[in-house]
Amino acid sequence: MSEDSITFASHSHVFLGQEHAENERKTWSVVALCAAMMTAEIVGGWLFGSIALVADGLHMSTHAGALLLAALAYGFARRCADDPRFAFGAGKFGDLAGFASALILTTIALLIAYEAVVRLFAPVPIRFGEAIPVAVLGLGVNILSAWLLGGAHAHGHGGRRETATAFGPVSLEIIENGCPPRFWIEAQSGAALRPEDASVETVRPHGERQNFAFATRDGRLESLDVIPEPHEFIAEVKIAGRSHRIAFDEHEHGHWNAPCDNNLRAAFLHILGDAAVSAMVIIGLVLAWTFGWLWMDPAAALIGAAVIASWAVSLIRDTGAVLLDMTPDRRMAETMSRAIETDGDRVADLHLWRLGPGHLGAIVSVVTRTGRSEADYREKLKRFPSLSHLTIEVRRAA
Repeated sequence: MSEDSITFASHSHVFLGQEHAENERKTWSVVALCAAMMTAEIVGGWLFGSIALVADGLHMSTHAGALLLAALAYGFARRCADDPRFAFGAGKFGDLAGFASALILTTIALLIAYEAVVRLFAPVPIRFGEAIPVAVLGLGVNILSAWLLGGAHAHGHGGRRETATAFGPVSLEIIENGCPPRFWIEAQSGAALRPEDASVETVRPHGERQNFAFATRDGRLESLDVIPEPHEFIAEVKIAGRSHRIAFDEHEHGHWNAPCDNNLRAAFLHILGDAAVSAMVIIGLVLAWTFGWLWMDPAAALIGAAVIASWAVSLIRDTGAVLLDMTPDRRMAETMSRAIETDGDRVADLHLWRLGPGHLGAIVSVVTRTGRSEADYREKLKRFPSLSHLTIEVRRAA
């Protein structure tokens, strides 16, 4: 066996996210906070005879358990990263934990909805003096937990571009907002841009075009559609009717897999879900107390349950796709084929799947009439830095 063959056979199979250690530390911090809050509420409720405190403490225990699952998944993935029993590394442990957490979120949403429906038809007396402070306390804990997690959905890795417009300097950026990537447009002057004020059309090297519409989010405009791989194109931006051309290069951006840690995303959604319920409960209790609308409390809970359920379904869809090795980006697979299929070469088979946060695996079978080798095709695919494990088979055409 040649030296090159030995080197190729012994390549790394560690496919953990770049921020694995930091995300693990953040998750354990939130687990500790939730566990402390849960204990204080249950013990305090028992000592002071407040069933509202006990109930909120038991509710907090479900989220603490889900967060504990996320923290353990980080540790297990780290310890098993070099375990040869895992053919493609332990990078999917986070997705497995995220899938389990999504099921827990779904169960919580169903339980909340069931209890809310029961109370709509059979209202129970509410001790507003105790219930409202508990809900406010729960919301505060959730805000602190979200801060400890560091905004799991706010990592931007795209190239930032600015252009002069009627609104002053406006920036266009590819944001890895959880997963997958989208465009963000923001006026640097602080001017409020409306969705109808902006649009983007991407023009790729082979002439493919895609239009992106926008919606307002967090004071910026965010594209409704996902940006497919690769991120190499001219963006024709229209701001207030005027066009601007902005070039993006593939190597300047992370990919949708890079920050997409579904384990941290699941933990963050648990915190958001609890915060949403707390906020809706506060609104419902205040209205019920002020106007005597007892039905507002269960109605607010139903809205919170619906929000949690929608997040859970999205998480189940995304983590399930990873666990079932679905192609993460069909446009990227097509672009890989085009990069190879030159001078009569043909891609006979191509499989693309996710190995872990920031890592993709690919198996490519090429049929060629030329004398090109596996190294030649590997060189053509260097433009896709997220390909962490690439196997290429070269067959000579008859």
